Amino acid sequence: MKAQRQPVDGVLLLNKPVGITSNAALQKAKWLLNAKKAGHTGTLDPFADGLLPLCFGEATKFSAYLLEADKHYRAVLQLGVTTTTGDPEGEILATREVHASRAEIEALLPRFTGEIEQIPPMHSALKHQGRPLYEYARAGIEIERPPRKVTIRALELVECDPPRVVLDVQCSAGTYIRTLAQDIGAALGCGAHLTALKRTAAGGFSLDQAHTLTELEALDAPLRPALLLPADCLVAHLPALELDAAGAAALCQGRSVAHATAHPGLNRVYAASGTFIGLVNSDGASLTPRRLVATQQA
Repeated sequence: MKAQRQPVDGVLLLNKPVGITSNAALQKAKWLLNAKKAGHTGTLDPFADGLLPLCFGEATKFSAYLLEADKHYRAVLQLGVTTTTGDPEGEILATREVHASRAEIEALLPRFTGEIEQIPPMHSALKHQGRPLYEYARAGIEIERPPRKVTIRALELVECDPPRVVLDVQCSAGTYIRTLAQDIGAALGCGAHLTALKRTAAGGFSLDQAHTLTELEALDAPLRPALLLPADCLVAHLPALELDAAGAAALCQGRSVAHATAHPGLNRVYAASGTFIGLVNSDGASLTPRRLVATQQA
């Protein structure tokens, strides 16, 4: 009789290499872990590398909480050259001389700090009438895109040797670093595009915690799941509650549980054994199941 496949649940902090899509990296990790269900928490373009948290099994239920978290990037800009995509994968549109000094660049950065508006790039996965924008862009069709508000929490000039400029960016989810580079170049009057992009942190996770696909592949198959973090690491920012066996069982059956001391709003819940049950909503009097792991806890 064929042995049953063991469920794979958890989060792999992957250091995605340059040259492959996020989905290709996900599928390779999924195959190496022999996992049934998998998803990522925000893509990185093929030319970009760095932290790409991947969720497997029950952890996919909580991936949205990391998708919506702040991100940190190290971005390399080339001033004086604009491309069709805002990155090195596009065709060159224009080349201009660069006269900006370090002082001028530093003086400009506060304009791009805080809440700003961005027009999403055509070469993006945003949907228009059910199709991603990049499909229209490849067909030579320009779609009008309304500006969106994003927040740049910190913008630091790390290196400045024009035309090469290196920035550290801490930003809200949904920020396009390619667009930021293009807008900075436009403000300097010479244009710019990204030549490299590295995600260094997402939510509470950093790149130095991440593993490579090569590292994962080098391990014997039974040892690979040990690299996964537990699913509740995705919601560690939420307050935690512990329930007795009766309360845990009631929640897992979809029933509300009386609880007068929980923080209002979302809470993560554990059984007395320490096993993660999932997320609940608290109204100050009771807990209502919001998103639970599939296994029944007692």
